[in-house]
Amino acid sequence: MNQSRKPHPPAEHILEMARRTLRIEAEAVTALAERLGNGLGQDFVAAVRLILECHGRVIVSGIGKSGHIARKIAATLASTGTPAYFVHAAEAIHGDLGMIARQDIVIAISNSGSSEELLTISAMLKREGGKLIAITGNASSPLARDADVHLDARVAEEACPLQLAPTASTTAALALGDALAVALLDAHDFQAEDFARSHPGGSLGRRLLTHVRDVMRAGERIPTVADTATIADALLEMSRKGMGMTTIVDAANKVTGIYTDGDLRRTLEHETDIKRTLISTVMTAGPRTVGPDKMAAEAIELMERYKTFVLPVVDENGALVGALSMHDLFHARII
Repeated sequence: MNQSRKPHPPAEHILEMARRTLRIEAEAVTALAERLGNGLGQDFVAAVRLILECHGRVIVSGIGKSGHIARKIAATLASTGTPAYFVHAAEAIHGDLGMIARQDIVIAISNSGSSEELLTISAMLKREGGKLIAITGNASSPLARDADVHLDARVAEEACPLQLAPTASTTAALALGDALAVALLDAHDFQAEDFARSHPGGSLGRRLLTHVRDVMRAGERIPTVADTATIADALLEMSRKGMGMTTIVDAANKVTGIYTDGDLRRTLEHETDIKRTLISTVMTAGPRTVGPDKMAAEAIELMERYKTFVLPVVDENGALVGALSMHDLFHARII
């Protein structure tokens, strides 16, 4: 590498190199999509069906830059309903090959299709009766010939001007792996809730796995007054519980209404005797409610749809069991 200090290239030259790279990689992926209408399409369907019939796991392997792509594809498959893991090709031939069982399927990624490590894995796999899907840029390569299914990921050129660093070829392989994952996701009827179970620590997991009962206020923390209470009684309850509202219940503990800070402002616009006036005469009757077994995401949707920041939580008989606020959902990092 020439260590002599060169002046920085002009900004437009830098941007042109970036545009060229993105253009070449986009064209590589577009070419893949077009080839799915020809021979690649039949091979792609065969690969999906082979994986669907697999009774083991999908092992994705590669070396070098292809190894990085393989690791990402394995992670995407695993998070979208297809049990999969990554095995480094070099590590596999030095002991990790024992991680691969006969009922597994190996997806081997190599642009040249001539990686010695992957060819060794292929030979061992065939000896054990295993199945191989190869993603290469050379349909005539040894790895492509060994494969039960070959997915042709060839590209017209690399984005690297020296045609040395894998760029468009790794993008094409990654896109093809993502296409496999999405096709399998659809075939498994994989839903957002299933995805959340694979990501319980993320915001999506919290949003889709958390029930209203997990975050609602219960027991003594619920702001509530009887429908025979006065406005003054309701204001004291609102102050004690700090939710900016109180629920109003009848003798059977069923929610008949709600009274919020907004209702209070409207009350104060009139000369109302808060010590004598019953809360039932100024409350918002028949408020929106949510059940404790509903998902927190459903509660959020209700709040957004009806522009409210609180929801009484009621059981199947309409009896009050909790209260939920937008603040509670923020605090639980659901939103």
